Amino acid sequence: MSHCLDRPVWTALSSTHAALAQGNRQARRYPAAIVPFAATGSDDAESLRALAELVPDGDSVVLAQADVVSIPAGLSVLSRVAAVQMTADAIFPRVEDVRVRQLSLADAPEMLALASATNPGPFTLKALSLGDFWGVRIDGRLAAMAGQRMRQPGHIELSGVCSHADFRGRGLARLLSLFVAGEICAGGDAPFLHAYAGNTVAIRLYESIGFTLRCPMHVVKLGRAG
Repeated sequence: MSHCLDRPVWTALSSTHAALAQGNRQARRYPAAIVPFAATGSDDAESLRALAELVPDGDSVVLAQADVVSIPAGLSVLSRVAAVQMTADAIFPRVEDVRVRQLSLADAPEMLALASATNPGPFTLKALSLGDFWGVRIDGRLAAMAGQRMRQPGHIELSGVCSHADFRGRGLARLLSLFVAGEICAGGDAPFLHAYAGNTVAIRLYESIGFTLRCPMHVVKLGRAG
């Protein structure tokens, strides 16, 4: 692993999110109630065994990394998705917009409903445990949201960008992406993000505001039958 973002889950769980980590020095995962991500620091046999031990019967984890995912004995592939990781060299200014409000635990059910309807990536009721989220409401409904997820020294992931189908075409995803990127830069960190490789609309949006492709990402969901 040559860069901290090559295995962003591992780097986050080994540093800024270490307090949330389950596992040991070979393999770590987030609590399943927060997010299903897990990772190993390397692909040696000991690390792969440790990863398998973190997945009980009937459970699953998601690995997301730049290199090809090695499959531990005892686990099977439930799905594979091609993704991309994007970074930005620009320092985004803070965005001032009265429509954007910080979301709280009281908003979590609506956030989960919006994420379930739009599928921006793994999302749970406890996503706010990882970082702040902001949203725009229209007529009392949560129309769009975006927030922060994984954290590495010097980097914070812009994540969960989504807009309800009833409110698309109003520039809300762009607004919130710029807003969160500005908040990340204001704290002295650099924003990065992930997108499904087939989501060309989202990728074009991110490119239009200053993000560029850093590398392809392998996203694999592993599970144990039981």
